[in-house]
Amino acid sequence: MKKDFSILIGGAAGLGSRKAGLMIAKLLAEYGYRIFIYDDYQSLIRGGHSYSKIRAAEKNVLSHREKIDFLLALDKKTIDLHQKELEENGLIICTQEECSPSFEEVISLPAEKIIQNNGGKKIMKNIVLVAAFAKVTGIKWQTLKKVLEKEIAKKYIGINIKIAKESFERVEQRFVLEKLKQKKVSLLTGNEAVGLGAIKAGLKAYFAYPMTPATGILHYLANQKKKFNLKVVQLENEVGIINAALGAAYTGARTMVGTSGGGFALMVEGFSLAAQSEIPIVVVESQRMSPASGVPTYQGQGDLLFVLGAGHGDIVRFVIAPGDAEEACFWAAKILNLAWKYQTPSILLIDKEISESTFSFDEKILKKIKVEKPLLWDRKGDYLRYKITKNGISPLAFPGERGVVVKANSYEHDEFGITVEEKEKVVRMQEKRLRKFKEMKKEVEKIKEAVKVYGQKNSEIAIIVWGSTKGPAKEAAEKLGIKMIQPLILQPFPEKQIKKALKNVESLILVETNGLGQLEKVLNSYGIKVSRKILKYDGRPFTAEEIEKEIKKNFKK
Repeated sequence: MKKDFSILIGGAAGLGSRKAGLMIAKLLAEYGYRIFIYDDYQSLIRGGHSYSKIRAAEKNVLSHREKIDFLLALDKKTIDLHQKELEENGLIICTQEECSPSFEEVISLPAEKIIQNNGGKKIMKNIVLVAAFAKVTGIKWQTLKKVLEKEIAKKYIGINIKIAKESFERVEQRFVLEKLKQKKVSLLTGNEAVGLGAIKAGLKAYFAYPMTPATGILHYLANQKKKFNLKVVQLENEVGIINAALGAAYTGARTMVGTSGGGFALMVEGFSLAAQSEIPIVVVESQRMSPASGVPTYQGQGDLLFVLGAGHGDIVRFVIAPGDAEEACFWAAKILNLAWKYQTPSILLIDKEISESTFSFDEKILKKIKVEKPLLWDRKGDYLRYKITKNGISPLAFPGERGVVVKANSYEHDEFGITVEEKEKVVRMQEKRLRKFKEMKKEVEKIKEAVKVYGQKNSEIAIIVWGSTKGPAKEAAEKLGIKMIQPLILQPFPEKQIKKALKNVESLILVETNGLGQLEKVLNSYGIKVSRKILKYDGRPFTAEEIEKEIKKNFKK
């Protein structure tokens, strides 16, 4: 077998294609392969069509391919929709109830009979296909059994093992899957990586209302709350969420909230309150195809300009957009530390492709994360919550500390936190907050990872991307021998690092999954001109092949 191949498993919602896809990925991870899973599903509980594309490769991969080598079908619709994606020598694995004899390269199993033989339920049809795939590709039975025992609840594992065993024995091995000489790594979704990074940076409270595609963060942290002594709360709506989170942060708890664009729209007044009262809060905004409800379970990068300007008045904030799970983990931690250092609301901007895709995750990234302490009151003299300082950062104290009154005011205020309206005092406090922004800019200039460059670094042609478009664009750039530039911090904008990365570039190609080319407007404000835009707004992420094709069509090296 080749060392970069893809499997698609699909079926109606409720048939277990996503769970089966994850089990297949974990089988391949046991053999040392690096994994990327793209999950495509409709906003339905039952019916419709869902599928997972699992890519396994010797090297790290961050996006799926257009073509597939194996098609595993839980229903006939999956074959009808995806047979055209099969490589020339691709193989279909399905059940006899779904497969037509007209298919040449097909393995079909009597799934219903196998399930009945072992006292199973119809939902266990996905195990029939997983086991068949394992045998066909040369995966050992003990490896399959090990993965099933980890992934299936003890209550049902016995029956599932029997079903898997019969399925495994009914088919012949056709390929030899090479066991790679590299260590096995973990598999995490981007949402799980965000939660893990925040925990490592001292997260104490998480508030959310379920909203696709950020909901996975809520589920992950709820499962970890006892282990890490977290407060994880689901409230009635996003207005309640942001205000409860501000209350928690005011008392000294490192706090994060998670939502998508529509939910963040409801939080914006609370976000402005955080800016005025200088309460550190991190909002994870996971984008989806919009406006409004849009196509709620699909990909989009349409919220960039919204989050850069969200809130009324002059607001100083960090906006950071990671491009994969490892970056999501690192920057979730970094932005939590930065929010507390500068006492300002901040936004971690991700998207459906990052949130819900599954990545190979190197845990070495966790060694780079630490809890950074904010500036705390030294307990000398009277406490001034909004003390005027040279860098605009005031020492923190928290309610409950002996001999201290901690004010938090949505109105303009003096150093104590008492409301003011006199123009001199208004200017003085406004300039205090703006000095923080100058310090934040200096901080960004020192962060090497604020902008990353991949591919041929001396190329006169460069792709510029942000967020999850990193994966396919990086792959396309490396294949074409051109440069790819990825800004991760988008506010304060890393102007110096971007202009350094653009040295010798004559043609700059912008690639985004939105219809306006929103990053272009940001670049233009710093005098950076884009030569060409490659935009996609059908709710699906780019593939490397799409980007490569568009660049070849319009540019020559």
